[in-house]
Amino acid sequence: MDYSCMKPVEVRQLIRERKITGQTSGMCRGYAQANLCVLPKELAFDFLLFTQRNPKACPVLEVSDAGSRKLNFIAKCADIATDIPKYRLYENGVLKSEYEDVSHLWRDDFVSFLIGCSFSFESELLAADVPVRHIEEGCNVPMYLTNIDCVPAGIFHGMMVVSMRPIPYDRVVRAVTATASMPRVHGSPIHIGNPEAIGVKDIAKPDFGDEVTVREGEVPVFWPCGVTPQSVVMSAKPSIAITHSPGHMFITDIKNTLLKV
Repeated sequence: MDYSCMKPVEVRQLIRERKITGQTSGMCRGYAQANLCVLPKELAFDFLLFTQRNPKACPVLEVSDAGSRKLNFIAKCADIATDIPKYRLYENGVLKSEYEDVSHLWRDDFVSFLIGCSFSFESELLAADVPVRHIEEGCNVPMYLTNIDCVPAGIFHGMMVVSMRPIPYDRVVRAVTATASMPRVHGSPIHIGNPEAIGVKDIAKPDFGDEVTVREGEVPVFWPCGVTPQSVVMSAKPSIAITHSPGHMFITDIKNTLLKV
């Protein structure tokens, strides 16, 4: 089924009903998608400071009230514990399980951070006649752990995660220009070309997501990724954290055009 032309509220309802459980790239085209990181309130200030120090990897779209599963700005009538296709539970930095609903795990001290997602700028790439390979191939975007250090804050530290899209050489400038206009969803690439320069040893083996085809005449282009908080959670080892599963995003009611500079 083609979800690209559906409204976010409609797709979130299908997710809540478990009729959609897969990755969300290409859904609700034109609307922003968001990464999720849920932490106990006692760690919320440190993490907020971390996002402020690392705005390309962690551009914050909204922070919830403590204990609330509702959002006030980017998606009303949404439930953050049910409206993402797949969640991850981390305990002491270790991935324990994945769930399609985390209502049973919810606590009164949880604070949710909604972080901009590169899926949001893909409509800009397509409008600029730049191919988006994982949409073409119907899979998740490839994501990689890098050797790029994030700026630490409080207990939070770790390496940046990037997403990769293979771009024809003659369209790289278009891709950079199109995404640079959207800093609240990661903005311009952080690296173009040689993957090993940022610690990616094998582009055919992503740490998250799926491998995609890189064709002759294309160059790998890497953007900061909202899965970075999961790398940081694994490094900082908070007692508990809930995130989205990579590629399984929260779809907001905010148009991408409202996030452009």
